[in-house]
Amino acid sequence: MPYIGNQPAQLGAYAVESFNGGGSSFTLSKSATTETVLLFIDGVRQTPTDAYSVSGTTLTTTATTPSGTNNVTVQFLGDVVDFGEPSDNSVTSTKIVDGTIVNADINASAAIALSKLASDPSNASNLSSGTVPTARLASGTADSTTFLRGDQTWASAGSPAYSANASASTGAVNVDASDNLQFDSGYGSTATAYGCRAWVNFNGSGTVAIRESGNVSSITDNATGDYTINFSTAMPDANYAFHSICGDDNNNSIVIVSPFKNGSFGTTSAAIWVLSDDSGAVDSPNICCSAFR
Repeated sequence: MPYIGNQPAQLGAYAVESFNGGGSSFTLSKSATTETVLLFIDGVRQTPTDAYSVSGTTLTTTATTPSGTNNVTVQFLGDVVDFGEPSDNSVTSTKIVDGTIVNADINASAAIALSKLASDPSNASNLSSGTVPTARLASGTADSTTFLRGDQTWASAGSPAYSANASASTGAVNVDASDNLQFDSGYGSTATAYGCRAWVNFNGSGTVAIRESGNVSSITDNATGDYTINFSTAMPDANYAFHSICGDDNNNSIVIVSPFKNGSFGTTSAAIWVLSDDSGAVDSPNICCSAFR
């Protein structure tokens, strides 16, 4: 008979094997299912499931078969077709149901190229919840000096152009390999910034009272003109620069001596001694101190 298309594969004759009766369990030569074999006992066809069942290579009858030589016959109807693996580069996206690829389908060690992460600002809101359903982020090139910011824009590591100053030039703000903050604030070049580690503005007359401060926990009033500045967080060492200035209500000339008496700074506090050139130690109502390191 003529046909259109490729010639169908030639199928061999269905396999048949026989067993001696007298039992209810028989071992087949190959795996099968109840639906893929026919069972005959003494030439009478049996009803699948009701009279027998097959699991793997084991055929089990509901009742013990009559004794006899090769009176139990099994006919295989054919094997389940196995198409094997698809050819390389033969499966297209149209064969995959949309939305069926999930996280578990991607190997944990999969090296997904950055170029595959396309820009899609509409998905930016998904970043806050920690999920990016379509794996779309800002396009760019990642390397040892470039990183992806939270707003899906790329910036140089350690030298970001902050949103408040989007026109900042590269290197205007930087954190070097030693974790030092560097910036160029009109000085002509980017250099390390040395910060004020502690500062305080306090009233040293009567009951000592701090007006405002940073990293200063309290002021100890030791005696007239004698104060100790206590730090909330200790200095890394005692090699900091300490500056003090004050004034009084009587326009006296006042000199602040620091450190106080012992000739060295402490890591947890610094002492000052307020002296007037005409009356010795005095309490000053306006004292400002700062420590740089």
